Amino acid sequence: MTVSRARRRRRDLTLALAAVPALVLGVVTAAPAQAAPADDVRINEVVTTGSVEDSIELYNKGTSAVDVSGWILKDDDNGSKYTIAAGTTLAPGGFRAFDVHGKFGLGSSDKARLYLPDGSTLVDSHTWTGHSAPSWSRCPDGTGAFKAAAVTLGAANSCGGTGGGTGPAAWPGGSPVATADAPNVFGGDLSGLHQEGNVLWAAQNSGKLWRLVRDGSGGWTPDTANGWASGKTLRFPGGSGAPDGEGVTVTGAGSAGGVFVASERNGDASGTSRLSVLRYDVSGTGSALTATREWNLTADLPPTGSNAGFEAVTWVPDTALTGAGFKDASTGAPYDPAGYGAHGGGVFFVGVEGTGALHGYVLQDSGAFTRVATVSTGMAGVMEVQWEAQASRLWAVCDDTCGGQHRTLKVDASGAFAVNAVYARPTGMADLNNEGFSLAGADECAAGTKPVYWSDDSNTGGHALRRGTVSC
Repeated sequence: MTVSRARRRRRDLTLALAAVPALVLGVVTAAPAQAAPADDVRINEVVTTGSVEDSIELYNKGTSAVDVSGWILKDDDNGSKYTIAAGTTLAPGGFRAFDVHGKFGLGSSDKARLYLPDGSTLVDSHTWTGHSAPSWSRCPDGTGAFKAAAVTLGAANSCGGTGGGTGPAAWPGGSPVATADAPNVFGGDLSGLHQEGNVLWAAQNSGKLWRLVRDGSGGWTPDTANGWASGKTLRFPGGSGAPDGEGVTVTGAGSAGGVFVASERNGDASGTSRLSVLRYDVSGTGSALTATREWNLTADLPPTGSNAGFEAVTWVPDTALTGAGFKDASTGAPYDPAGYGAHGGGVFFVGVEGTGALHGYVLQDSGAFTRVATVSTGMAGVMEVQWEAQASRLWAVCDDTCGGQHRTLKVDASGAFAVNAVYARPTGMADLNNEGFSLAGADECAAGTKPVYWSDDSNTGGHALRRGTVSC
C-alpha cells in the first residue's frame, strides 16, 4: 500500500459493514433489465469524507432498465476494485449508491471509475484534487459537470438552480411552523419525541423522561399528575448511573408495556460510549425511574465518539415488516419473527449520530438481541427516526448539520430499507438544532394533513417544541 493510500480516511463504520453486503440505496426495479446503451449509466455523485465516505452513486439517464451486475468500480489504482453484485439493476432515472470502502478508499486527490464486467471497458469516470465538501455531485443529474453540493446519495443531486436534479423536495405539508410549548419550560437538551395518542413522550439528554399532555391550544405541557411535573430522572438497572436519554418509543402495547429510551452513554462516565436501549415501567408515582431491562449494544456496533452514538429509536411491528417482504440481514432470508421467541412483536431501529446509519434490532425479552438490518440514510448524521404506520415508512431526521433535512425509507424490492424521498425542512422553520421529530396518527388527519412536532435541543428563543403539518 502506498503512503498516499495509507493516509486515506477510514471511519469506524468499516467495522460494522465488513461482515454484511455492501450497502446500496436508491431506486430499483424488480423487472428484468432490458438491453440499453452502457453510456446511459453515469457516475453521478462521489463522497470522500464524513460518515458516508467512500461512496459512489450511479444514475441511469436512459429510458430502459440497465443490468449492472458484475460491473466494476475502481479508484485511481488498477489493483483495487469493487464488483457490483449479481442481480443489480438501475431503473430508468434510478439512483443507486455503493459503499466501496471495504475494497478501497477515496482520497483527497483521486478518481472514481466505472467499467463493464470485462474490467477494461471504461464507461465513465470522475477525477478530483480535493476532498468532497461534502459531496461531488453531477449537475444536472447524469449529464452535467461535477460541483460541490450536499450529500444526496440515492436521490436527485442538490443542484440548486442549475437544472436537472433539484435536491431535496419541498416539505410535504404546510409551510408555517409555530411554537408548541410555553416559554422556558424545558431549557436545553430536549431530544427524542414519540406521540402516543394524547401523550407526547420526550427524552432529555440530562437523564430525564417527560410525559407531556395537550395544553388546549395545539401544544404540549408537562403532566402534573403522578410525579411528572418536572420530568422523571432515569437510572440504569439497579438504580445507578445517569442515562443520556436521546430517543424514546413504545411498542404496540403502548406505554403500559414500557417506555423504551435510547442512550448513548452514562452521564456519570461521559467519556465512554454505552449504546443502550432501556425499558422503563412508567406506571408509578416516584420521581425517578429505574430501567427494568437494558440491551447494551455497544460491542455489536462500530465505535463512535461518546457523544456521537444513539440519538434515536423507533419500533416497527413484525406484521408491517413481513408484509413488506423485509429481509433479515443476519440470515439472508425473509424475516421470520417466530425464530426469535418473545421480543415485543417488532423490531427496534436505532439511529447513530456519528455514522448516519440506522440499525434494526430484535430485542428479546430475555435480554438477548440480534441485529437484522444496517441501513445508510445518506445523511451526515441521524438525530431522530420515526415509524409512520399510516404510510409504512421510516423517517430519518438530521438537525442543522444537514440543514434540517428529512428522509423517508421504505422496504424495496430487495427486502431492505432504502431512501425513497428527501425533503427540506418547512420554509417557515429556521435551521434549528432539532433532535426530535414525531408524527400524529392517522386519526388526527384533517383536510389532508396531520400535525407533526420537532424538539429543539438549543431551546431557541426559549422554546423547545414546535409544530407543523405533513400530508396524510
